Amino acid sequence: MPDPKLVHAQSFILDGHADTPQRFVDEGWDFSGPLGAGMLNLESARAGNLAAEFFAIWVEPHEWRGRCVFRTLQLIDGVYEQLRKHPQTMRLGLSPDDVIAAHREGVFCVLLGLEGGHSIEADLGLLRIYHQLGIRYMTLTWTNTNEWADSSGDLANPAVHHHNGLTDFGREVIREMNRLGMMVDVSHVSDQTLAHVLETTRAPILASHSSARALTQSLRNLTDEQLRAIANNNGVVMVNFYSSFIDETWRKAWKATQAQRDPLYAVAAAPFRERGEPVPYSVPLEVDRTFYAQHLQATLPRPPLRSLIDHIDHVAQVAGIDHVGLGSDFDGFALLPAGIESAADLPKITEALMLRGYTDSQLRKLLGGNLLRVFRDVQDFAARAASE
Repeated sequence: MPDPKLVHAQSFILDGHADTPQRFVDEGWDFSGPLGAGMLNLESARAGNLAAEFFAIWVEPHEWRGRCVFRTLQLIDGVYEQLRKHPQTMRLGLSPDDVIAAHREGVFCVLLGLEGGHSIEADLGLLRIYHQLGIRYMTLTWTNTNEWADSSGDLANPAVHHHNGLTDFGREVIREMNRLGMMVDVSHVSDQTLAHVLETTRAPILASHSSARALTQSLRNLTDEQLRAIANNNGVVMVNFYSSFIDETWRKAWKATQAQRDPLYAVAAAPFRERGEPVPYSVPLEVDRTFYAQHLQATLPRPPLRSLIDHIDHVAQVAGIDHVGLGSDFDGFALLPAGIESAADLPKITEALMLRGYTDSQLRKLLGGNLLRVFRDVQDFAARAASE
């Protein structure tokens, strides 16, 4: 077997999703600074040979109700400030060629994805403005159903008005994203929404951070039928690293502690509530880390690395090697699987996949090539459509 470290070092690695921009804005944290409680910084990216990352511009819809556009722009500005401060080490990518050029020059490439269609406030004009600011994919929903698309996260809530998938306006959103050359991201959407997206889109789609439902029965994960449908669309599924999405035993055990954790979230949020301020996402993450360390660590070890590898392998086997990638969701949750502490540990994934028989050429597709292909195909479609 070839040396896994050498194979990893010679590969181009593009991750589909990280929630790091919250830290820039809420913590005043610098991407070149110490990692702290986070999972991704410049040092760990270099150590893990991570060439480029899609930073998620995610607005918590309840904390920022009525101010979603403000928060969206605040987070975009937070990323732009990092780019301004570090022009020698970070660069914004707007196209696949930008990503390749940055990699060639040894510069970390930052890409922007909008997580949650509520941020466009049912306005195609805002969608176009976000594209002009650098957004290159939009996750149609977060865990909340919005005005035009159903989420997988609130289907059991009878108080939510669901649309049975996409509304007519939702289909307009898909067509406009195709026209702009913005990738359609189906992570977080309901099964019916995904079906409507596949009926509507004329360009490939992606799931930026979703795993396999056949292995872990979260509705956030994709069924085998959906994996094959995305492959037939020539899209790509980026596997999420979140423990509850990659290990069924862990998912059930963590869910069983929800009633214990809810009061802790309320206590931690109280000072912000008293000041009338939105609660930063770092607050519940710290509650989760502390709760796990105090109550579960001794009896519920973090899922083993093989749980993550099983999901990557499953998607590759069902959808095909041309339709799988990495969508870590770094900084979007509290606890990674065992053996993965930060982006610096990405070489362990390459080594584990090589031990399962994946070749150098297959790994190059999985580690970044597949997402780069979809990125290019979507922009090429838009260019052809404009010329017609």
